[in-house]
Amino acid sequence: MEASAPARVSRRFPWYQRLVRPVLFRLPPERAQRLAERTLACAPLWRAYGATLRVDDATLPRSVAGINLRNPIGLAAGLDKQCAYLAALGHLGFGYVIGGTVTYHPRPGNARPRLLRLPERESLLNSMGFPSEGLQAAVTRLRNLGDRPAKVFVSIAALEEDEAVACLRALEPLVEATEVNISSPNTAGVRRFQEPAALGGLLDRLNAARAKPLFVKLPPYDDDRGRDAVLGLLRVCLRAGVAGVTAINTVPRESPSLAVERGGLSGRAILPDMLRIVPELRREAGPGFVINASGGIATGDDAFRALQAGADTVQLYTAFVYRGPDVVNQICRELAVRLRQQVGR
Repeated sequence: MEASAPARVSRRFPWYQRLVRPVLFRLPPERAQRLAERTLACAPLWRAYGATLRVDDATLPRSVAGINLRNPIGLAAGLDKQCAYLAALGHLGFGYVIGGTVTYHPRPGNARPRLLRLPERESLLNSMGFPSEGLQAAVTRLRNLGDRPAKVFVSIAALEEDEAVACLRALEPLVEATEVNISSPNTAGVRRFQEPAALGGLLDRLNAARAKPLFVKLPPYDDDRGRDAVLGLLRVCLRAGVAGVTAINTVPRESPSLAVERGGLSGRAILPDMLRIVPELRREAGPGFVINASGGIATGDDAFRALQAGADTVQLYTAFVYRGPDVVNQICRELAVRLRQQVGR
């Protein structure tokens, strides 16, 4: 999911990059993901794997919005869209995992092809459009989740105010926090909440219904006009008293290879964007407001740089596709070393 540097082979799981990934990458991306999901369905395998990890070093735990995490590494929304494999994903070492994005009604998403790999950049281009089995399916799965090795959050779509409120009311009792997505570049409807007045109205409705932390997922920007617009949205979030924001969502890109000819870029290609935007959000927000950095994280050094830039936690998704099940363990080990070095200076 990121920059152009070649992926370093995991010391513990070289078979993923050398053996498994080449096989998966011969398949169309969505078919490969379905195959990976079948593996994630084998919960005992991942429970046993999780017992071997070193993801709770004394330097790593932190508390955000009153939620105690074993480490600051989160799974970004979008990998487990149907909230079906959150327990298995938690066993991979994440501090928290985000299910969804959940929509009120079932949705097929956009037409295929809607997911492209960019291996030379360790990145993905997607125009998924929130494919979802709907709210009730997510509620059923979260009620039956049981094993929770990582804190569980859920992402909901801001398509209509009433639907977003209904999703929050139904899902919030089953999770630790909610993230509302107003910034998908692939889904008609959400961008209207990038107008300050519309976002303020939505957050007023959600605040009246919620009892747990709420995060807002912000879009990226690449010029002064976009910066002013996003900082305006951040100020709306601050006034509304939400717990924090996630930055950034995927970066819009045109592509004739996608059925809708437009998608969102994720992975190492957008790491510089995230590292540029997070400090600007922190300067505007000041201390105490949570910022979750998302975009390009694949190594402990990436995570350390994001935390130094002002983030409280980091989120990843595309790195899991390119670097495999040991990626969180590797990030945590590398990050712990960097944090100790910082303290020792």
